[in-house]
Amino acid sequence: MQISVVIPSYNRKHSLARALQSVLDQESPVDEIILVDDGSSDGSGAMVEQTFPGVKILRQENLGVSAARNRGIEAARFDWIALLDSDDSWLPCKIATIRQAHRQQPDFVLFHSDEIWVRNGVRVNPMIKHRKSGGWIFEQCLPLCAISPSASVMKKTVLESLGMFDETLPACEDYDLWLRLCHRYPVHYLDQPLIVKYGGHADQLSRQHPAMDQFRIRALHRLLVGASLSPDQQAAASAMLLTKLDILIRGAVKHGNQKLLDEFMPLREQWRESVQAASC
Repeated sequence: MQISVVIPSYNRKHSLARALQSVLDQESPVDEIILVDDGSSDGSGAMVEQTFPGVKILRQENLGVSAARNRGIEAARFDWIALLDSDDSWLPCKIATIRQAHRQQPDFVLFHSDEIWVRNGVRVNPMIKHRKSGGWIFEQCLPLCAISPSASVMKKTVLESLGMFDETLPACEDYDLWLRLCHRYPVHYLDQPLIVKYGGHADQLSRQHPAMDQFRIRALHRLLVGASLSPDQQAAASAMLLTKLDILIRGAVKHGNQKLLDEFMPLREQWRESVQAASC
């Protein structure tokens, strides 16, 4: 199992060294480390050149995390892609544990694990809704992101066949990818923490984009109109789409967000009619 690590980064000098060092500290070394510098202006690229000379650096203008990941995946030389966000880190046993799981279960196209959460320097316990699992997890992927990118190791050819990350989504691009992958494939889950996710900092995408469900709705809508879902998957995805539309529209009404109302109220009526017609 040869693995290329892809790390997108935009002005993350404060955390990037920690992420890279966690890759270099692996008990089972990776085969390639690719950093995609997404237009950083904080000197992080120069820091990596000086401190981590073995890292391959790709530079581009600031196009967003999806474009950065996609460029790194395209440049990767090996069959498996391990993602790592520049504000997260791996535990030293991550790659060794993934490789052992792959030897035992070679037919899976994605491996992921549990994780440790640290928020503002303090370890916190994830809520039940964030619990991870394996197998056919499409329905678990519908409410929210069920796989952390930094915990995932995926077959490159599968990513390419899926179209990789959607560069039109400013957030929830991982949610979108897991929907497209998990309705086609089962995934292997390792019930042990192999990564540390750090939260609470100001440049998290979830802080930059209010009403995050708007992006999940777009992903669900595209999946429903463009993918070959089973009847059960279609019903579950349609129900979740309507639930998220109701929540988003109530919030838009409360906050007077006419732009969201103009975009999503017609979509809600369209899907209400579609679900009612399907149930007749």
